[in-house]
Amino acid sequence: MNIAVHQPRPRIGVAEFVEMIAPYPDEERWELLEGEPVLMSPQTERHQVLVGNIFVRCRQLAKARGCVALPGLGLLSDKVNDYAPIPDVVVRCGDPVAGGYAKDPVLVAEVLSPSTMHWDRGGKLRFYQSIPTLEAILIVYQDEVRIEAWLRDGGTWRREVRQGPAASLDLSALGGTLALSDVYDGIPLGE
Repeated sequence: MNIAVHQPRPRIGVAEFVEMIAPYPDEERWELLEGEPVLMSPQTERHQVLVGNIFVRCRQLAKARGCVALPGLGLLSDKVNDYAPIPDVVVRCGDPVAGGYAKDPVLVAEVLSPSTMHWDRGGKLRFYQSIPTLEAILIVYQDEVRIEAWLRDGGTWRREVRQGPAASLDLSALGGTLALSDVYDGIPLGE
């Protein structure tokens, strides 16, 4: 009797991944997660409103420092070859990058979705923490007014949680604050 055995696909590295997705249209969001190419599903309107709100505030703060805030820029790390995620918002300084990937963000923000929560708070978080230039990682909840921030303090990361519309988060990486009331502007809660 023959028994079918599931053969896992071989893991691929960043170079093979970038070559693989080159012919696909820009509007397809492919990420490389633990060596596996993953096509991301379209985001909900709620998700996009949160991303837009974060982007607008981060753009204001970044511009004052000579930096840029970008939605949907992919990230790479010289220390990790099996991840190429696309955070919801990236803030970086320096000359524009060629292509759709950067290695020098100072801040990234991820808006949690039920289908990606395990990645955003797991492997992606560890990947982001491997990037030497990164100073702040924001994990933004959709179902409550809550931001989990990972802030680099020297060589270590500390976790801070801010909750409620009156809360704000100091973003020393950008020289300003992020009010949760701004992030959740236009978002009906309790739905």
